[in-house]
This record gives sequence, C-alpha cells and structure tokens, in this order.
Amino acid sequence: MTLKELIPVGASIIAFIIAAVLAVWVSKQKPGTQQMLDISNAVGVGAMAFLRREFRIVIPVAIGLAVLIGAAIGFTNGIAFAVGAGLSAVAGLIALKITVKAAVRAANASGKGLGHTFALAFRGGATVGLAVPAMALLGMSLLYHFFPSPITIAGVGIGASLIALFIRVGGGIFTKAADMGADLVGKVEANIPEDDPRNPATIADNVGDNVGDAAGMGSDIYESYIVTMLASLLIAGLIELNGTLLFYPMLVGASGLLASIIGIATIGPRKMTDVNKPLANAFYVSAAIAISLNFVFTYLFLGHSQIAYALFGSTVIGVILVPVIQRITDYFTSYRFKPVQEIAASAKWGYASLTLMGIIQGMRSTGPFMIAIVVALATSYVLASSAAPDPAQATLYGIFGTSLTAMAMLSLAGIVLSIDAFGPISDNAGGIVEMTGMGEENRKVTDEIDAVGNTTKAVTKGFAIASAGLAALAMIQAFQYEAGKVFHHVFDYSLSNPAVVIGLLVGGLLPFFITSQLIAAVARAASKMVEEVRRQFKETPDILTGKTKPDYAKCVDVATVASLRELWKSATITIAAPIILGIVLGPSAVVGLLMGAVITGIFLAFHLANTGGAWDNAKKYMEINKQKGTEEHKIAIVGDIIGDPYKDTAGPALNTVIKLLNTVAIVFVSAFVAIFVL
Repeated sequence: MTLKELIPVGASIIAFIIAAVLAVWVSKQKPGTQQMLDISNAVGVGAMAFLRREFRIVIPVAIGLAVLIGAAIGFTNGIAFAVGAGLSAVAGLIALKITVKAAVRAANASGKGLGHTFALAFRGGATVGLAVPAMALLGMSLLYHFFPSPITIAGVGIGASLIALFIRVGGGIFTKAADMGADLVGKVEANIPEDDPRNPATIADNVGDNVGDAAGMGSDIYESYIVTMLASLLIAGLIELNGTLLFYPMLVGASGLLASIIGIATIGPRKMTDVNKPLANAFYVSAAIAISLNFVFTYLFLGHSQIAYALFGSTVIGVILVPVIQRITDYFTSYRFKPVQEIAASAKWGYASLTLMGIIQGMRSTGPFMIAIVVALATSYVLASSAAPDPAQATLYGIFGTSLTAMAMLSLAGIVLSIDAFGPISDNAGGIVEMTGMGEENRKVTDEIDAVGNTTKAVTKGFAIASAGLAALAMIQAFQYEAGKVFHHVFDYSLSNPAVVIGLLVGGLLPFFITSQLIAAVARAASKMVEEVRRQFKETPDILTGKTKPDYAKCVDVATVASLRELWKSATITIAAPIILGIVLGPSAVVGLLMGAVITGIFLAFHLANTGGAWDNAKKYMEINKQKGTEEHKIAIVGDIIGDPYKDTAGPALNTVIKLLNTVAIVFVSAFVAIFVL
C-alpha cells in the first residue's frame, strides 16, 4: 500500500483502538444493584431477541441478493454488496451492545452528579461514534484497494442502505409501538409516571430505545458514510481513471475520524452545570482539526494548484455546514428557544392547538434548512468548477466539489454520532432510575442529559438528511454519465421529455407514500401494544398496586412480531421503483424519479424529524417548569405520542430511502433498456 492508501486504514485502526479503550473503561464502571442489573439484562435480552429474529429474516434475503447481483452485474458488486450489508448489521449490533451496557452504569453514576453521569453516557456513545465510521472507512478503503474501479463496487451502497433500512424501519416501528403503548395506557389512562415499573410496556420501551435509536442510528450513519464516499469515488472516477483524486475522499474521511478522536478526548468526568457547553467545545475542536488535516493532506497529495485549493475549500464548506444544520435544528427543537416554548404555550388551548403549532414550527424549519443546503451546494459547485484545469470537465469538477462537501460533513460522523449516541443511553438510564426508585435527585440528573439527548438526536437526523441530499445529487449526476457510457447515447433529461416528468411525479410521491406506510405501521403495532397493556391491567389489577409484576416479556414479543410484519413494504417499493421505471421508460425517467424523491424527501424528512423533536421537548419544557400532571402536560404527552413515529420512524427512514433509490439505480443502470420510448 502507498502512503495515501495507508492513511485511511491507519486512521480506522487508531479509532478502533480508542473505541476499545473507551468500551473497557465503561465496562469497568460499577453497574449498580442486582435490581438494576436485572432490568438492564431484560432490556439487553429483549433487544438481542429482536435483532436475532430480524436477522433470521434479512440474512437469507441478503445472501440471495448478493448472489443475484454478482451473477447479473459482476461478482465484484456481489462481494461489495455482501461487505456493505454485513458491516451495516455489525454497526447496528455494536451500537446496541454498548448502549445497553453503558445505560445501567450511567444510572448508577447519577448519584455522583451531572458531570460524572454525562461523561459515562458520552463515552459509551463515543465507543459507537468511533467504531461505526472507522468500520465504514476501512471497508471502503480495502474494497477500493482490491477492486480499484468505483462502479465495480457500487453494490456496497445497496448492501449498506438495504440493511440500514431494515434496521431503521424495524427498530423504528418497534420502539414507537412500545413507546406509544406505554404512554397511552400508562401515562394518559392509568395516570402513572413515565418508566414506572408497573407499566408492562416499560421494558419494551427501553428495548425500543436501543433497537431504534442506537442500532438504527448506527447503521444509518454507517450507510450515509458509505454512500457519500461512493458518490465521491464515482465522480472522481469519471474525471480520471486512476490517480490521487480517487483517494482524496478517503483522505477527507481519515481527517474527520482523527479529528473526532481528539474532540472526544476533551470530555471527561468533571463538575458541570450545563452539558451543552462541553458538547459544543468537543465539536468545534473536531471541526478545526479536521479542516487543518484536510489542508495538510490536500497540500501533500494534490500539490500547490488552483484546483487543489478549490477542492479543499469544498471540504471546508462541508465542515461549516454541520454546525449550521446543528443551529437550525437546535433552534426549532430545543426547549431553550421560542418555537418549542410556543408549542408548550399552545397546550392551554387544547389538543388541536398544540398539534397545529408543532406542525407549523416543523414546516418553518425547512426554510433555513433549504437555504443552508442551497448555499453549500452552489458555493462548492462554483468553487470547484471555476478552478477546473480542463474547461470541458468543469461540470464534473463542480459535482465532485459538491460530493466532497457531503463527504466532509460525514467525515465528522465520529463526533456527531458520539454526541447522538449518549441520548438513548441517558434515556435508558432514566428508565432504570425510575424503575428502581433511586430518587428524585437521580432522576433530575438523567432527565437533564436526556433532554439534551433529545435535541442531539434531532441534530444527528438533520445531519444525516442533509448529507443524504448532497450525496444523492452527486449520485444522480454519476448515474447520468454512467447511463451515457453504458448505452453510448446522450439521453434527454429536459422537462420537455415526458419520461422525465413522469419520473419526477413518481419520485416526488414516493417519500409521502412511504411515510404514510410507516406511520400506519406504527399505529397498527401500537394498537396491539395498547390492547396487551390494557389486558394485563384488567386481568391482573394487582399490577397497579405494585403487588404483582407485569409480564414484560409479552410486550416485547408483541412489539417484535408487529414490527417484523411491517418490515418489507417500504424496502420492496424502494428497490422496485427505479428498476421498473428504468425498464419501462429508460434512464431519463429514472433521473426524474431520483430528483423528485430528493426534492420532496429531504424536506419531508427534516419536517418530520423536527416536528417530532419539538413536540417531545415541549413536554420536557413543561416538566422542567413544574407543570407535570397538569391538563396542559397531558395534552403535551399526546403531542409527543403523535411525534414519535414522525421523528423516530418515518423521518429517519426517508434519508435511507433516498440513498437506496440512487444506489439501486446506478448498480442496475445496464438493465434500463426502455420498453416504451417517450
């Protein structure tokens, strides 16, 4: 291997070592009483039972698809598909294992104060934050080393996206079915606190936090990283057949990973009154170091030229875009700002007022988000295209600059995912504190970091959505060039071509149709959970008096069966749509479909994630202001319940849908020989 090949491999190995050190440190912390361990073990067993049952369904399908892809479009794509799918599953599994182990230790640490509890939860999240992008970077580096042609390993994107969609959708339906069942019957009907041990759905709810938020986000960010790097490699491959440009996206990934390690190291167990400040400092340290390392690698491997500095400038835009998206999301989802406070205030007018105000604020949030994406897109494109050494390749360089902006965003996945992953850890820790009766002071500590975790989870979703949009736009351009090469034909992608218009309409519809499917799936699964909780309360009244333990395992089983039953619909539609449209109407229609899905998908996803996050934190805002138990608080709980499938099921699934559409299209481009030519 050359030095430029060794750098990403070396960065990945260092990240794995640091992740292992953090995992050992977390494991050595005291887990607490036997009662706490029993609850933690029940959550871990339930989460693993769900994943095992899901993998028993998914693995045979993945093997079949790997063989099919290998036979149809080349064995290297079959191998790449298997690598992408396998590592996506491992990413979810690592996230699940660590968060379960860290949660009980964070609960036990809550007696030592905010600083120690936060550091433990964060380091548990940082283990996931480093392991997931390291695995993605190492996988892509080794695949490209053995098969140095990006189009021959494009199957890695389908594998990563497909498994991420399965884990995201399955976990999202599970967690929200359990959460809604626990809230509707427990908090609203039985008037018992959140995470009360008398609620039969409590363990299922905590299991859901792990399979949805932890395993789901781990596989989601892994998949985003893979697809974004693949988009950059595909565009670079169109500019030059071999050379440094093809390694530059991997060097950008290595910069961000090394920078994330340093940023994570700034957070330790110390006294603090506000956890937002150390989180912000850790991110800004990571961002500054990432920019510095990108400059060093650009100078070393691309030399002193106008295009080198233009491409470096594109990476700077990507790094800057992360805190911009963070600020936008934070403003619309944190209880510290006006939008969430207005939602909370609207509860005094009733359910309809709170629901409408949440939708209004979620829709408003898409405006600044759109401006940020457009500015980043336009700036990076103009910067790179104007510096192109060959004017005939100005467009390709511009698109490559845009893809590098997305790659620079994802290069910071280590610190962003670390900041996100402590959310489900603190949520589970709060549940353990409540179920074991540790006291109000302990619960206050876990509630404080949980409220911050709600916002950081929303920020990470915005981060994933923005990178999905930028990566998808680069993939669409790569698809157009690949279609021209495969068919030796210049296709008409203008709006005067009815095939393009049909594709736009179909693609624009898909995110809405899939969203309706996912929310309906959560509603159906939640109704089964509600029936089960009501049945237990009715048949065993001593549950509510605390004399008899609920049947937690039955609720876990109900959520598992209901979520797995709903798993296939969204994935089938996403895979089939570009293939069917491409075979029937050709590549022009597929480009229309991809563009339509990006335009509606990223804004709908951002709206869903922010609306749900805002409703959740409106409830938290009331609780902080001593309004718990009031009529307004009950109204806010219902708003939170409505927002659950928005922010944790449909919203996060859409960015995976967008990327899966693009990777399917580019891998199967050779099959798009239109039956009808419009």
